[in-house]
Amino acid sequence: MGITLEQFAKQCHDILADAPGPEGREKVKAALQVALMDDDFVTETVGPDNNEKRKILYEDPELGFCILGHVHDGAAESKPHDHGPAWAIYGQAAGETEMTDWRFVEEPAEGKAGKVEAIKTYEMKRGDAYVYQEGELHSPSRAGPTRLIRIEGQNMDTIERIWHEVA
Repeated sequence: MGITLEQFAKQCHDILADAPGPEGREKVKAALQVALMDDDFVTETVGPDNNEKRKILYEDPELGFCILGHVHDGAAESKPHDHGPAWAIYGQAAGETEMTDWRFVEEPAEGKAGKVEAIKTYEMKRGDAYVYQEGELHSPSRAGPTRLIRIEGQNMDTIERIWHEVA
């Protein structure tokens, strides 16, 4: 038997309770990379029975972080964004995602989008995971079907977010 969602959530909780900052997030990323290569874990979290673009699989009642499954059946693209007051870890479970990191050339003001330029683009394949700290801009693009696990520092369902424009 492989890693279960329950075991993985407990592991994340224990890591983040001990090291809630960037060091702990890097440890969670390393644990996610292992889990992403576990067929049982991938089937349980984003397997054939899950077809939702965004599904909260676990929300930690004490620390507030969430583990989400993302299933995209076809091409999908996101505008440059951050996760507001939260951090995020993206992990590739199936398919490929082209991720781009961005920087501001014009800061957002009064709730309006900022203007950004790309600084790095890279491919995410099964087992790859990346940490995006608070305020780090990124955008995923998918040419075909993908399955991802994302861990958010807090539930983003209630957070207003700004999507930025390419300069």
